[in-house]
Amino acid sequence: MNRNVTWTALGAAGFALFLAGCSHPPLPPAPKAPRISPAAMVEAIRAARVDDKSVVEVTPLRNPGVDGLLDGAHADENVGKYQQALNKVDEALKLSPDAPDILQFRAEIEILLENYAAADADARRSYALGSKLGGLCASNWQTVLEIAQSKNDQAVVQSARAARDACHKAGPVRM
Repeated sequence: MNRNVTWTALGAAGFALFLAGCSHPPLPPAPKAPRISPAAMVEAIRAARVDDKSVVEVTPLRNPGVDGLLDGAHADENVGKYQQALNKVDEALKLSPDAPDILQFRAEIEILLENYAAADADARRSYALGSKLGGLCASNWQTVLEIAQSKNDQAVVQSARAARDACHKAGPVRM
């Protein structure tokens, strides 16, 4: 009987070794995904400027070629051709290099391309050149905020949120 128990124990140990040899090594941890998708980030950025009635925004007349390039860039963006859209925006900026609205649009396209450092720089430059109130201002700071959230940089998130909120000022009460 001892002999049967020994063979049974050896068989069980051998079977366990066989199964251990068939197991797979543990998988490496999955890379961390951004907090939200680039498309959702751009949606939040654009929502920051919707229905802002805090100021009157005045934009100068510009070269019709710039408008044509921007129309083409919007069309490319709408079908997911982000690099082509960026190329058109870059061409528009050659004609109008200090246009804050074009810089902000480029920042949004750069987010879609996941080029966050360039997007942050463009949003901050747009803010420096543009109005310090209104929808464009809010979009500039929402861009900075979204990028900071994707990096979990809470200090920048808090300062960008405060700056964004300062862009919205209530207009005068009219009766």
